[in-house]
Amino acid sequence: MRKSVLFAILASALVVSCAKSSDSPYARSVADYAVVTIPAPDLSGITDNGKQVLKLYRHAADEVDAIYWQQHFGDKQALLDGISDPDQKTFAEINYGPWDRLTGKSFVDGYDDCLPGAGFYPADMTKEEFEAWDSPDKNSPYTLIRRAPDGSLETVWYHDAYKEQIDKIANYLKVAAEITIKPSVKDYLLAKADALQTDDYYKSSLAWMDMDDSKMDLVIGPNEAADDQLLGIKRSYEAFVLLKNLARTEELMKYVSRIEDFQAALPGDPAYKTFQPGTGSNIFSCDALYYAGKANAGVKVIALNLPFDADVQRDRGTRTILLENVIRAKYDNIIAPAAQVLLETETTEHLSSAVFFWNIVFREVAHGLGVKETIDGGVSVEEALGSAAVTLEEIKANAAGVLMVCDLQNHYDIQHNYFTKNDALATFFVSLVRSERFGEASALGRANIIIYNWLAKAGAFQRKPSGQYTINFEKMEAALKDLTALVLKTQATGDKVTADELEAQYSKRSEDYYADRVNLGLAKIPADIRFNFK
Repeated sequence: MRKSVLFAILASALVVSCAKSSDSPYARSVADYAVVTIPAPDLSGITDNGKQVLKLYRHAADEVDAIYWQQHFGDKQALLDGISDPDQKTFAEINYGPWDRLTGKSFVDGYDDCLPGAGFYPADMTKEEFEAWDSPDKNSPYTLIRRAPDGSLETVWYHDAYKEQIDKIANYLKVAAEITIKPSVKDYLLAKADALQTDDYYKSSLAWMDMDDSKMDLVIGPNEAADDQLLGIKRSYEAFVLLKNLARTEELMKYVSRIEDFQAALPGDPAYKTFQPGTGSNIFSCDALYYAGKANAGVKVIALNLPFDADVQRDRGTRTILLENVIRAKYDNIIAPAAQVLLETETTEHLSSAVFFWNIVFREVAHGLGVKETIDGGVSVEEALGSAAVTLEEIKANAAGVLMVCDLQNHYDIQHNYFTKNDALATFFVSLVRSERFGEASALGRANIIIYNWLAKAGAFQRKPSGQYTINFEKMEAALKDLTALVLKTQATGDKVTADELEAQYSKRSEDYYADRVNLGLAKIPADIRFNFK
């Protein structure tokens, strides 16, 4: 490993170890999220109009944050006012509620553990009751399910439930539309304002995909269904304020024309990868300026692939966004130091920040591949697989993404980055093991545990008594191909039995998992990061 990288690792470790000590039982939990400062951006290339637009974006994001607190938990201020321990209060702010997102367990007296349906459904509602209920709107990603006065179920549209904040957001976006000098930005902002007030997002998603000439971006709205662990339907509000890296984006866009080739090269039967992504897909590299809502809760995402709407993906494609400053922060604070704990010395030579970046690039590309509807009945994968759909999607993206990098690097096809497929697999493995700490309570955590256990069964690695791993790269690549093919088949056929069996058989944490967690904890390597926005 290069001396400069090692120095950065030691410096990061020093910052963590020198953090102010506390007698609070929650100090260690807070320390699991390393503080990363997001500095004020260099806006030298942004017009005065653009700077005003950015301010409005942040105001809109703050309203999204308020919505998400209501959506996921309820009264933020009442919760925080009832906590006297400063570390416990900070931990509640990190988790956007009284539940540890890595476990789903309550850490505040007076609150039960987090329900699988979060705040989307009545606490006493069962899956059977939901399925028996005849309602045209119940499966919409944008309705809350509530009890009517007579005890029956009823739907409440998001735009009605959060009208006060939605109207404020719409006004901010409309003012920004008046200020901007970019026609594509104006079209998007007006379409998004309308979408938020109607919960009809198709036109705004197309407008967002067409907005490819702006240096700034605002991702805002109810996007992901990861919080809905009961049925995997309802989406959570979040917002990202972003500044595009033009040079890197130009490099990434070279891969857009190859989306159909990537789709065809996925492992498994061609019948299970018939979806044709729209030709308008694009890939952006951005620096994150601000996170809000679901995006800022618990584990922070380092890349996006949106929109999730299958109709938009078919008609236009998807946008992959790499959050480069956040990727760097995670590599420096977590991945690189974790490798020193988890891998034998000779294997750490395979690790690099460049490999980590490209693994993330193609993980997000993989989200747009595979299938979006079952091949027999035309039902969406989410409807067919229920709560297991999100977990399988994360497995597919992680496994298929690194396989694409391996395939490209067989021919050194990622320009200016001379690394091997073994480098990609080793870096993937370190990220996989450290990400197991996200736990069974999240779809991402379950996906990582399933992949780890699948690889273990295939003999893809050996954990020595020292706690360090050796990797059999050939077996790892073969096992990832088998797993990807299985997931694609399960999604395409809507085979919920297989999906549930895969989770049941492979999603249990092993003794090695707990030992790794202890070793990473003793080395004071954080589980994730949190932001200090300037």
